[in-house]
Amino acid sequence: MPDTLATITQIKNTRAFVLELVKDLTTEQLNKIPSGFNNNMIWNIAHLTAAQQNLCYERSGLTVTVIEEHFSPFLSGTKPENFIEQTEIDSIFDTLLTSMDRLTTDYLSGIFLKFDPWNKRYGMKLNSIEDAINFIPFHEGMHIGYIMALKKLV
Repeated sequence: MPDTLATITQIKNTRAFVLELVKDLTTEQLNKIPSGFNNNMIWNIAHLTAAQQNLCYERSGLTVTVIEEHFSPFLSGTKPENFIEQTEIDSIFDTLLTSMDRLTTDYLSGIFLKFDPWNKRYGMKLNSIEDAINFIPFHEGMHIGYIMALKKLV
C-alpha cells in the first residue's frame, strides 16, 4: 500500500507540473488544434482525469467521481467537439488535482474490491487497482509529451 500511495502522490505532483506548464496560455491557445493533430491541450489535460477515472473506478465496477462533462467527452477515442470556455477550463484544472485526493481517500478506505482485468495495447496487463494506479504515470507521461509538443505549436 505505501508504494501505491507514493505513486498517487507522484501522479498529483506531475499533474501540478502540467498546470504550471500551461498556466500562461490563453483559452484560445488551450483549444487550438494545430495542423497534423486531432486534439488540443485542454482535451489532453481533461483526458488525464477521464482515463484515471475509467481505469480506477469503471474497471472496479464503481461510479466515477467526476461530473459527466469531465468524463465521457475525454475518453480514449474521442476528440474535441466544442470550444471550451475559461470557466470550464478552470473546473477541468481543479478536477485534475482533486480527483487524485479522492483516489487517495477511496484507496485507503478499501472500496476497490474487484477489478476487471485489462490488456493494454502497450503490452501491459492490468489485473488490480494497484496495476491500474501504477500504469497511470506511463499513460500521463505520453500525454505530457503531447501537451509539450502542442504548446510549441500554439
